Amino acid sequence: MVKAQKILIENLGIEKLLSVVGGSMGGMQVLQWMVSYPDSIRSAIPIATTLRHTPQQIAFNEVGRQAVMSDPDWRNGDYYGCKPPAKGLAVARMIGHITYMSDTSMTEKFGRKTRADKEPFKFGPDYEVEGYLRYRGDNFVKRFDANSYLYITKAIDNFNLLNGHPLASVFRGLKAKMLVLAFKSDWLYPAYQSQEIVKACKLAGVDASYCEINSTYGHDSFLLETEQETQLIGDFLKTVMNGNRNHP
Repeated sequence: MVKAQKILIENLGIEKLLSVVGGSMGGMQVLQWMVSYPDSIRSAIPIATTLRHTPQQIAFNEVGRQAVMSDPDWRNGDYYGCKPPAKGLAVARMIGHITYMSDTSMTEKFGRKTRADKEPFKFGPDYEVEGYLRYRGDNFVKRFDANSYLYITKAIDNFNLLNGHPLASVFRGLKAKMLVLAFKSDWLYPAYQSQEIVKACKLAGVDASYCEINSTYGHDSFLLETEQETQLIGDFLKTVMNGNRNHP
């Protein structure tokens, strides 16, 4: 993915990027830019991400993949021109969406509110949270391809910037400035993983700043806390640009 991005900016005649920014899987691409093309960036802002997936993160993705592949309509991936594995992909999205939220955000949004049309003991969506998850799953199927979901989750699981190397060597020689953002309620990509990125930077002598935002939205925080992120990123980029004027 990052190699394709590099080819694109070269074809556009761009020699150096002021900053590469991304959250979650996008944050992994930011980290890959730092390692693969350190001379092509002036700064980097990985948000709510990790150097590599933990077994728990891989496990959640595997359950989602199994939901897709267990759908008889998946047909070993050869479903084009036929009925797609909509039910399996919807369940995968429901599983994923749970990990994006937090206990607090789900309680605030749904509590234990029941639906007006509930049918007890019919295994329908009696609670608001059940109906919400079903809606998210069904809506996801309308705009996403099941095989794409499988490959993307595998790509995330296989990402490993350490790959057996010491933490201190990951960003050695990198000159770019770093801003690492994490969120207190994010249990899918917990703050300690962002702190590990900062530690790797410090060990390599990279100029890195870290900010942990107090949000209740879970992993979705990086998509929702736009005001705080805008302020932090804006101030950071100003320092990068000022540094560039001082050191052409």
